[in-house]
Amino acid sequence: MQQALRAIIAEHQESWIDFTKALIEIPSENPPGVAYRACVDLLAARLADLGLEYTLLEASTSSQSPAEPGYCLLSSYGQGEKTLYFHGHYDVVPASVPRQFQPYLADGKLFGRGSSDMKGGLVAMLAAVQAIKECNIPLRGKIGLAIVPDEETGGQRGAQYLAERGLLGSNGIGMLTAEPTDGNVWNANRGAISLRVRVKGKPAHVGLHYQGVNAFEHMLIVANALNEYKREISRSQTLFHIEPEAARSSILLLGGQSFGGSNFNVVPAVCTFTVDRRINPEEDLAEEKQHLLALFERLKGQGIELDIEIFQEAPSSGVSETYPLAQMLASTIATVTGKVPSFELCPGLLETRWYAQLGIPAFAYGPGLLSVSHGPHEYIPVKNIAECALIYAMTAVQLLNKD
Repeated sequence: MQQALRAIIAEHQESWIDFTKALIEIPSENPPGVAYRACVDLLAARLADLGLEYTLLEASTSSQSPAEPGYCLLSSYGQGEKTLYFHGHYDVVPASVPRQFQPYLADGKLFGRGSSDMKGGLVAMLAAVQAIKECNIPLRGKIGLAIVPDEETGGQRGAQYLAERGLLGSNGIGMLTAEPTDGNVWNANRGAISLRVRVKGKPAHVGLHYQGVNAFEHMLIVANALNEYKREISRSQTLFHIEPEAARSSILLLGGQSFGGSNFNVVPAVCTFTVDRRINPEEDLAEEKQHLLALFERLKGQGIELDIEIFQEAPSSGVSETYPLAQMLASTIATVTGKVPSFELCPGLLETRWYAQLGIPAFAYGPGLLSVSHGPHEYIPVKNIAECALIYAMTAVQLLNKD
């Protein structure tokens, strides 16, 4: 089986690389969430070329991109009810420079925005399905394909849209998503509470500063209180594997974005900054959210005028590495690459959480490199796409045909 699958993947490798380039050329940047239709149309056309039927769903607009809808693409291959889901997203973070949407090959690497995260991974999943189909390998179940937008901003028009309508994970016995995992397997992810704090004051000319209320000075009081809270929560450490040791602590990031004031000689009327709280799988999202909101209420009681906007909220998840899918995936990775993967906690959010909430074992493994994802020189090793396609195909056959 392995040699037959490998041969089919190799036969079509050049075509799949060209297709990856075509996907990268579409600037499906999120935020704000644009060029989605062009991207999903290209993917749908490829599914049709593979002889697969599909459903295209139009999701409502979002706050990130009020003018454009999102599109979810659902398909499957095989027969029966039990389903292994291949899940991926086609949105990418904004490019560092426009030429990142002009993909090119150099030294065995395909450069371009989204090459690692995760258009190269999407291609590996499609190539895996093609290989199984052309090898005529029978499956006692099916592979479900869920291709979505908005992963980079929480999944509002993508995985969340499908989950809220009961369209995600039906009859699922497992899920794989093609995130750039650097050769390892992510079996857990942190949760997130991300918010924007707006501290209000009263403007006045510098010469009449006593008539104003300095929003910046009040913001410092808020930030100092949050720093104290940060020291407290950093003592909470996850038991899931993650390296280095410093990465085990629960996270509170202050000031990822910050701005305020109108001019150097005016008492600032408003100062705004972001707070990004990332919780470990052992922590409860509702409890941690309440702790954070209570801190702001205490500050309001001290006379500081502020309001907050929560723009991202998502739970953590963790899945045991003892599940059959996990063991089959790890064994196949070792067979194909010669390297035994470790199971690790993803440092950020994962869409595995939508499946884990349904009791479906869900894992992230993909051909991309986390170290270059979202960066100015993002690339994917070309050989990784073919290797990953083989890993997906072999794992799917083993799991779906398991007694």
